[in-house]
Amino acid sequence: MRYLLILGFYLSTCQMMAQSSGQELLDKVVNQLNKVNDYSASVLVKADVPMIKVLPVKAKIYYKKKDKFKVVSKSIAILPKQGFTDVNVFLSDKSNYMVVEAGEKLISNVQTKLLTVIANESSSEIILAKIWVDPVNNIIIASEVTTRSSGTVKVNYKYGAQIKYGLPSQIKFIVDVKEFKMPKSFSSNPHKVGSSKKSNRKTGVILLDISNYVVNQGISDAFFKN
Repeated sequence: MRYLLILGFYLSTCQMMAQSSGQELLDKVVNQLNKVNDYSASVLVKADVPMIKVLPVKAKIYYKKKDKFKVVSKSIAILPKQGFTDVNVFLSDKSNYMVVEAGEKLISNVQTKLLTVIANESSSEIILAKIWVDPVNNIIIASEVTTRSSGTVKVNYKYGAQIKYGLPSQIKFIVDVKEFKMPKSFSSNPHKVGSSKKSNRKTGVILLDISNYVVNQGISDAFFKN
């Protein structure tokens, strides 16, 4: 009986330590992102989605803390919000979730730590997030986010000159084709080319190359209403 009590205490202590260290690391990531009040950037969108052929699309993206986001493009750009605003807004409020450090993994020569983030509210759009963090630079290297509306979206990040802000130079989305919601006006895209070949692929890839960042120079709230 005494052994069981000691074992139970040990396991409970380990769990609390994992939660504490996980939250501390996630706080550093969020603090990094919070350095950004606003930004604009150029983005080249390449989509490889089964049954749909789309030429690369150029766009401009605009963001303002905490959840204002706008895309300007002459064509329809497929941009999953999970990689831009939704997850960041969710993580910025600790009351939304609990987090546990759940191991390590080597990704692209970076020894990352896995943080498992679980939503506290059953009605939350984000249900579960697995986040692989570079603990040296306090940036997200990869994530796997399960949402109510778009299923599970896997994301890989690469960084360049804006690493100090946690802003990536490339984002690669791997989406569940059945669950992922395409833009409502996508059918009007003049660059869309239908394919007569059937595909058994269950996932699609959306690659964003991001450049020409302009950070913390100020963007009017009115800009996002137009």
